[in-house]
Amino acid sequence: MQDRECEALVIGAGYAGLSAARELSGAGRDVLVVEARDRVGGRVWTQSTATGAVVDHGGQWIGPGQDLFQKLADECGAETFPTFTTGEGVEWRAGQRATYAGLVPTSDPAAAADGIEAIFDLDLAAGQVPLAAPWEAPDARALDEQTLGSWLAAHVTSAGARAIITAAVKSIFGTEPGELSLLFTLFYLHSGGGLMNLARTTNGAQERRFRTGAQHCALQLAAALGDRLLLSSPVTGVAHGPDGVVATVAGPGPGGDAGTWRVRARRAVVALPPALSVRMDWSPPLPGLRDQLSMRAPMGSVTKIHAVYDRPFWRDDGLNGQVVSDEGAVQVTFDDSPPDGSHGIILGFVAGSECRALDGCTPAERAQVAVADLVRYFGPRARSPLEVVEQHWPAEPYTRGGPVAVFSPGLLTDFGRALRQPVGPVHWAGTETATVWCGYIDGAISSGVRAAGEVLAALDA
Repeated sequence: MQDRECEALVIGAGYAGLSAARELSGAGRDVLVVEARDRVGGRVWTQSTATGAVVDHGGQWIGPGQDLFQKLADECGAETFPTFTTGEGVEWRAGQRATYAGLVPTSDPAAAADGIEAIFDLDLAAGQVPLAAPWEAPDARALDEQTLGSWLAAHVTSAGARAIITAAVKSIFGTEPGELSLLFTLFYLHSGGGLMNLARTTNGAQERRFRTGAQHCALQLAAALGDRLLLSSPVTGVAHGPDGVVATVAGPGPGGDAGTWRVRARRAVVALPPALSVRMDWSPPLPGLRDQLSMRAPMGSVTKIHAVYDRPFWRDDGLNGQVVSDEGAVQVTFDDSPPDGSHGIILGFVAGSECRALDGCTPAERAQVAVADLVRYFGPRARSPLEVVEQHWPAEPYTRGGPVAVFSPGLLTDFGRALRQPVGPVHWAGTETATVWCGYIDGAISSGVRAAGEVLAALDA
């Protein structure tokens, strides 16, 4: 098997890895990108379904402030359109259905007021957490020893308000509030402009979608790399030292033959979630702080389900397709229909404990559960979708969950300094390493740009 030498090796062809490779290639450096999957995009994956619907299985939205992603989209000619918000949302709480206008369900005015106050309190506290070093926040250790769940229990008296915030948190993080470090939660909210911004559609993180899907720009970045990008090529081991790295790759080599081969590079960018970075065999082993950080940051649990209908019938009832529920497998939904409304799509998140509870089910069984929830929210017309398409991220072998890594209590204060710190010739990228829009596509792009800058400085030195 023919080996390969290059100046910079990038492991992972999501938006982080592709952005790093673009910067390195643009600076005239010899770069090679290896990706374990048979596609690029990482946690961003657009697919045409059997009925011709275009769905995003992972990240899909863009909103104000995501400037790097917007700049890339403009360069790639990726057109966007507003997420459908006309009409009222559906609230399902304590077994009762109601409709509401605005961001927060209002069937219980006291709960709505309590929830809004809690969101403002969280956003105010988030602003005190330094983005570059959250472990240096005032009372950082005390915040890191708590969970968001314990904070909600102590500060939010209304069960309805807790249910509203919990539903939002599960769709954003893919996990239960009791699993999230409060310090990490505050950092994450600050990074994305606050919980109000992250939960909002108009003028918020879910403001717009891409006509051809969010993977559009990744595909163009990949095309520009040409044969400097190799798919279906998982890295199984990385040897690193003063002279650079030697990565062992299982898959088609530069000559196209199957087998095991190696890449020798002066520098490497690992553009993977922390939990996946330690699945490779490291020689010598990674420093203890970096290794243990990765083990304490598992991926969230989320299944993304698209129910496709012949038309967006819920709009006839004055509904915008958005749901907030305190029970069921699907507790948050959006109208994911195309801009022309030629067919209707409801996107639902099955997240946290609900996702894990259905992990042993078949896709058909999960679809049956999801459709039953949609019938409760939207009525009997939701009972017969043309198709139900799911992406069960915990079973995806080169992602193992989503949408983002979950930082457990104590992680940031004891291990956070290792998050972006290079290990010899190895540099770290991925949206979890971003300081702005952490967990989002924009954050992935900025992390790749940062890591590439580190590599270029090291190569120049």
